[in-house]
Order: sequence, then structure tokens, then C-alpha cells
Amino acid sequence: MNRLAASPLRNLTSIVAFVVAVVILATIGYMRAGWSFQDAIYMVLITVYTVGYQEVRPINTVYLHVVTLSTVVLGCTGMILFTGAMVQVFTSFQIKELLGLNRVKTDIDKLKDHVIVCGFGRIGFMLAKDLAAGGLPFVVLELRDKRFQEAIELGYLALQVDATNETALIAAGVRGAKVLATVLPDDAANVFITLSARSLNAGLHIIARGEAPSTESKLIQAGADQVVLPAYIGAERIAEMILYPASARFISGSDKMRDVDQVLRDFGMGMEMVVAGEASAAAGSTVAELERRGQGAFFVVQIDRQNGETIARPPATTRITAGDGLLVVGRVGGALSAAMATSKPRSGRTF
Repeated sequence: MNRLAASPLRNLTSIVAFVVAVVILATIGYMRAGWSFQDAIYMVLITVYTVGYQEVRPINTVYLHVVTLSTVVLGCTGMILFTGAMVQVFTSFQIKELLGLNRVKTDIDKLKDHVIVCGFGRIGFMLAKDLAAGGLPFVVLELRDKRFQEAIELGYLALQVDATNETALIAAGVRGAKVLATVLPDDAANVFITLSARSLNAGLHIIARGEAPSTESKLIQAGADQVVLPAYIGAERIAEMILYPASARFISGSDKMRDVDQVLRDFGMGMEMVVAGEASAAAGSTVAELERRGQGAFFVVQIDRQNGETIARPPATTRITAGDGLLVVGRVGGALSAAMATSKPRSGRTF
């Protein structure tokens, strides 16, 4: 396909060079007969473009006849070839674009239970990279030309469309998709995409990005199954690193622990630091009591006291006090997540 486009371009370049050479030589020819540059170039151009206005000076010598006839034959031939080359270039690019779009459409039609990524910004780029590494089929929807070209260059299946348009979601195979992640930096756009996607596929799992905390409820009402607040998560993570540096290093300080965390997530579980709020049911409870109330949804693997004491693998009888940091392993979306979602935030996640 690249050769198909390159060949017409090479032809066009050669023909343009030929026409320019004819114009220059013919102009010099008339000037050698005593014509001014202005009269010479005018005569050459109206001859090459076959306009046919009358001559600015009489063509009354054998020399001028030869120059004029040569200009007519070579110049007109060059312009005919130039016109044909221009048509060939435009046609080749249109064919290339058409074949490219058809190939993408064919590839998308073959997908089933795939992921649709709306937006190829910073988060969309990282998400697509991880999905590609995991071997999961996905389609990127990106309107901006620069970002779209980046996705194509990386070998991703992508459409340059506005994801807020229902026809774009349909073209991406939303009805046969398993997951849709809308990660645009525009909350209103993410809400609209969520509404459209939910109406097109009731069983679709939708993960939406939100910038403002107040947007979370709107995205849930629109049909999102999960909402990610990057700013909130980042601030929360920083707070955990400040309040409980030992546990923070324990979770992410080594490749081994990051591998453990990834394995847990593969099984639908997660490891994170939570804070026992003063008014929470966790404060004053023992580890066994807290885990029993969670009905097996999570268990405590480490306690960080406010006085700096760290209790790894705490016994079941260890009592939790307000302000303790708890390193917890639990099911994603289980009782632990529900407890954190309904609790009052303090300096991180709270029970």
C-alpha cells in the first residue's frame, strides 16, 4: 500500500520538474530574441496553459517559430501529464484510506467480548498498553488526530471518531463488547458516553473516569459499574505514604510485592491500606471480630499504630484503635469496598 501511494508521488514530482524546466528554457529562448522577461514569461505561461491570448510580440522569425512550437508541444504535454498525475495521487490516497477503513471495520466485526477504550490521553495510553500486554482485544476511540496517529503507530485497533456519538460506539462493536472504559478528561463527555453505552448494551461492564468528586454519583446513575477518580486516588496514595510509610513501602517497594498485588487482582482481590475511623465499627474491635463482620470479604495482614508501632500478621485477639492503619487484603467490590465507600474519609480510606 505504501508503494501504491509512493509511485504516483514520484511521477508527480518528475512531471512538475519537467514542466518547470520547459517554462525556464522557453522563457530564456524568447529573451534571447530580445524580449523582456515580463513579455517572455507571459508568452510562455499562456502557451503552456493553452489559454491562447494573442501574442505580445509578433512571431515573425524562424527562431521564434521553433521556440513557440517547442513550447506548445512540450508545455501542453507536460500540463496533460501533470493533470493525470494529480488525479492519480488523489485517487491512490482515497483508495488507501478506503482500504484502511474497511480493514479496521473487518477486524472490529471479528471481535467479541472485547474492550472499548474511549480516549487515548495519558490514562488511555497506559490502559491500552496494559491491555495489549495482557493480550486482551480492544478498540481505541480517539478524535484528536495526533493521539489517533499515535495509537495507529503502536499497532492498536483504533477509530478516529467522537466517542460521544452513538454511531461511533456501534462502529466499535459496543453491542458485542464486554467492557467499556471511558477515560476522557471531560466529565460531561464521560457521563454522555456512559448513558449511550448502557442504552446500547445493558450487560456491558462500564468503567468511567471522573475528575470532580461530585461526578461519581452522576456516572453511577448514568449506568457506570465502577468510577475511578484519578485525583482522589493520587492524593489518597500520597497520604498513605506520609501516614504509613512502612506499609506503603511494603506494598510497592519491591517487584515481588507488586507481583503479589497483580496476582491478587487477577483473582478479583486487592491489597490496600485503610484507616480505622474514630466513629467506625472497626475502632475498638479485635481483628477476629472485624473479619467476622466482613463475612470473609477481607482479612487484616498488618496494623500500623499511630505511635509508630507495626504489627505484622496480627493475632486474632489484637484490638484495633481509632487511627490505626490496617493493611488489608480483600475481594474487589466486596464488603471491604462497600465499607470504604460508605465511611467518612479522614486522611485516607476509612472503615
